[in-house]
Amino acid sequence: MTKAAFIRARVEPKLKVVAENVLNQLGITPTQAITMLYSRIAREQEWPLELKIPNAKTARAIKEARKGKGVTVCKDANDLIKKLED
Repeated sequence: MTKAAFIRARVEPKLKVVAENVLNQLGITPTQAITMLYSRIAREQEWPLELKIPNAKTARAIKEARKGKGVTVCKDANDLIKKLED
């Protein structure tokens, strides 16, 4: 679908700079952020939950988990219970 509609909003310059810095840290462009917001509002018919930048400890854990470090793989729920009990 071609993107042809425009959304125009006025915000304080400092707010724009700070918000775009956060979006940059999340790897999201302002256009992507607005599209995500509108899509979720349309789908759920309500204001969506917040996105947050993880703190340093959480970011490190996410990075390690993506590499498979400290991750336990289970075949099914029974295998998970068995591994938790061990």
